[in-house]
Amino acid sequence: MSSDVFPCRSGCGACCIAPSIASPIPGMPNGKPAGVRCVQLDDAMRCRLFGRPERPAFCIRLRPGPDMCGRDRDEAMSLLSALETATQP
Repeated sequence: MSSDVFPCRSGCGACCIAPSIASPIPGMPNGKPAGVRCVQLDDAMRCRLFGRPERPAFCIRLRPGPDMCGRDRDEAMSLLSALETATQP
């Protein structure tokens, strides 16, 4: 399934929690470590920066898809956490 047709799961936010982000984020000038909720994730688990120029390039490159999002939020957290571990220097 193409990421163009794979919708972002409402109420998930796994991609805003599981991965580390090394670049600055508004409100998090040093980025964020893996497993830490981004300050830009709202109560509905949606990114406040989506579509805005302040959004980090890392986040812009993330595209929802089965290999990242799995079947549910728990699987998404597991998949993204495993990817984070596998790509650590």
